Amino acid sequence: MKKQSLEGRTALITGASKGLGRAMAVALANHGARLVLVARDKEKLESVAKEAGNAEVFAADIAKEDQVLQLERDVVSKVGKIHILVNNAGTNLRKNITDFTLDEWRGVQDTNLTSVFLMCRSFVPHMKGAGYGRILNMTSIMAHVSMPQRTAYSSTKFALLGLTKALALELASEGITVNGISPGPFATEMNTPILQNPELNAQFISKIPVGRWGKVEEIGSLAAFLCSDEAGFITGTDILIDGGWCAM
Repeated sequence: MKKQSLEGRTALITGASKGLGRAMAVALANHGARLVLVARDKEKLESVAKEAGNAEVFAADIAKEDQVLQLERDVVSKVGKIHILVNNAGTNLRKNITDFTLDEWRGVQDTNLTSVFLMCRSFVPHMKGAGYGRILNMTSIMAHVSMPQRTAYSSTKFALLGLTKALALELASEGITVNGISPGPFATEMNTPILQNPELNAQFISKIPVGRWGKVEEIGSLAAFLCSDEAGFITGTDILIDGGWCAM
């Protein structure tokens, strides 16, 4: 890829205040993209903006319809059209299904799935007509396989994979590609309960054929490629980046 392959393009990234979102923001900025960073914590977003440069920050809870509609108005007013939408915001709650309250269940569904619907409904119209567009949905290996106590999380990721495929077909004629990225075990805040438990940590590493956790920079590089012109023929699919986990 050319270093400035995303010059002149604006990328909106949700959940951009930490972890994979932060890594993708830095990678896209390094390839020339202007950034629109969205999360609930504005202070953390501003830290990412300083690191990445050329970024606008907006605090919003994108699981709430009224806040997404306001975000749309604010972004279009301040930045104009976006060309790249990275739906990265997500949450996980590890529980047996019988221990979930309905509010907890709905909270995971709203953050991981409904937010993607709301963001696409608001921003896809602003992406049309340019002959180019990229939507990346952060799925998961839990969209392909699953584990105990992942009923809420895994169900959202399987559904998000279906949304990705259907939306890719809807937007193909516009030159807008829609793809999923399915990370395996990455050393991010979401996996803190495992990282801080030596026994669980060892179990996880033993299941990864390459023998290590993923590096967030590897997600950033993949996202930058999928947003490039070179990836224009890739759409409606899901890229596993899992160290071989799902190959077993």
